[in-house]
Amino acid sequence: MQSADIVKGGQQDRVLAVDLIVPPKSGRLPIAAFCVESGRWNKREGEKAEVFASSAEVIVTKDLKLAAKSAQSQGAVWKNVSVAQDKLSENLSTRVNSSVSESSLQLAVENKKVQETAAGYTTALADVIKGKHDVIGYVFAINGSVNSADVYASSELFKKLWPKLLKANAIEAIAELQKNLKFEPATDDHVMTFLAEAERSKASEKEVTERIDLVTREDDNNILFETRDRRHKGAWIHRNYIRK
Repeated sequence: MQSADIVKGGQQDRVLAVDLIVPPKSGRLPIAAFCVESGRWNKREGEKAEVFASSAEVIVTKDLKLAAKSAQSQGAVWKNVSVAQDKLSENLSTRVNSSVSESSLQLAVENKKVQETAAGYTTALADVIKGKHDVIGYVFAINGSVNSADVYASSELFKKLWPKLLKANAIEAIAELQKNLKFEPATDDHVMTFLAEAERSKASEKEVTERIDLVTREDDNNILFETRDRRHKGAWIHRNYIRK
């Protein structure tokens, strides 16, 4: 289970704040999460209040990720959900908030115009990793500036998550689009500098579960979240880099 994944349904849609390995027959495990749908505390029509129905989307802006993963502030999460909805609505010239639940980020992302516009990105980029067995992650830029990166311990794991990650990044690009402006593309040097700076930052460590540790490296410009597995001698399994 990956940090920034949205779980849909229950009594409110939520976003997972940390990565978690769920072994077979694990029983109940605690996981930090934040609401991404303020004001609802009952089931929606066609859903169950006792369980989450799906997890097909990822939160769609780096500000939302920082609110959940760094600030760990419910108020900041709600604020940035609203900001993301407003940006998408403005750039798509249609209100993306759902009449079923105005505050739901999940339902806004499911908006038909959002999905159709994002498909322009996902169709063009979905197959860039096809046949490349050594690819374990990606870096993306918006408006010419490096935004974020995700790197995984194996190509197999990355490829399973790539479609969901790509769609979220496409939707963020739509939200952050600055119309009628042109930007110089980010270069390889920009990317390598971004990764290197984040990896040099001062580290702090936190136990998530008996198995999982979260190492956070942060400076004034970057933050890196590194998930480590104690059962494999503390080997890292996911690195999420964000340019502030």
